Amino acid sequence: MKKIDKYIITTFLSTFFFCLLLLTVIVVVVDISEHTDDFVKSKLPTWRIITDYYFGFIPRIDAMLFPLFVFIAVIFFTSKMAGRSEVIAILSSGVSYRRFMLPFIITGLFLTALLWGGYQYVVPKANRIWGDFEKKYVDVNKGAHNPNTSYKQHLYFRLDSNSYVGIQGYDTISKSGVGLFIQSFKGNEMIYNLRSTTFSWDTSVNKWSLLSVTERFIKEKTEIMKFNPKLLMNYNFKPIDLRKDEYLKDQMPTPELDRFIALEKMRQSESLNTLLVERYNRDAIPFSVLILTIIGVSLASRKVRGGSGMHLAIGIILCVLYILLSRISVVFATKGSFSPWLAAWIPNIIYIFIAWYLYKRAPK
Repeated sequence: MKKIDKYIITTFLSTFFFCLLLLTVIVVVVDISEHTDDFVKSKLPTWRIITDYYFGFIPRIDAMLFPLFVFIAVIFFTSKMAGRSEVIAILSSGVSYRRFMLPFIITGLFLTALLWGGYQYVVPKANRIWGDFEKKYVDVNKGAHNPNTSYKQHLYFRLDSNSYVGIQGYDTISKSGVGLFIQSFKGNEMIYNLRSTTFSWDTSVNKWSLLSVTERFIKEKTEIMKFNPKLLMNYNFKPIDLRKDEYLKDQMPTPELDRFIALEKMRQSESLNTLLVERYNRDAIPFSVLILTIIGVSLASRKVRGGSGMHLAIGIILCVLYILLSRISVVFATKGSFSPWLAAWIPNIIYIFIAWYLYKRAPK
């Protein structure tokens, strides 16, 4: 590694972490102003608000803005080099443009891996801290407009290839519910029916405890009915599978999310596309860091009269278009029949061509 490589890598990283720190402070200040009423209503001391909310909020928001931070850092640093004619001097000394970009790509790969690891394990833990606070102290202030109430009604899903579960009402806090029924079919004929007035999750044995259970075993010409005051049953759904709130998919580490997606595929869940988009985004968003790094270097290495201001303006427009394209594709995937994989990756695919075009037009 040459001195110029060390200079580019260290300056790139220091500029990135400075941008990260500065913009994080700005975002936190804005968030405090928006949630002051909720913090006051929670009656929590300051240190509890910091540990129970901002320890989750800051990693969450930093992960969301991570590609933007990288892009701004690349454009700002590279345009300064171009403005001081350092890029011209490097290329004039016989260094190829591809070799000039190598330290940027190495740093971009490092930051890509850093964000990828964060999305797999760190960000879900932060989302759990942030989401629990939001659900307990913020969503309760929404009244009838609260989509994340702890009491779920009229749940119906597939238990296995031949069985279905229906639940009249379930409380996610007490992990108990009413009106459980299970039906099994052979072809078009019902062969088993279970009904329970109340049920709850027994943490001592990790099974469902069913009370006042009526079972019907239906054969061709006979029907056997059994009544049990209490049954312990081991079904393939757990309390977390019945939460069904908007925070759930963000709070599961990737291995747990993969297992949950496999179960939801078997149950033919309506929220499957939303889960798949979240899973694919955990790979696609980190990869965008490398793409935006290449775009930023190709864009800002040319010396122009507008200086870094012009480069930053063009860069921010590209970032806004990237975010807009990503949001549109996600809506088509979750609300329509668009492929979840394409929804997550199509912004990257389009921006790969933009990166290639800008690289070819960059000064050599």
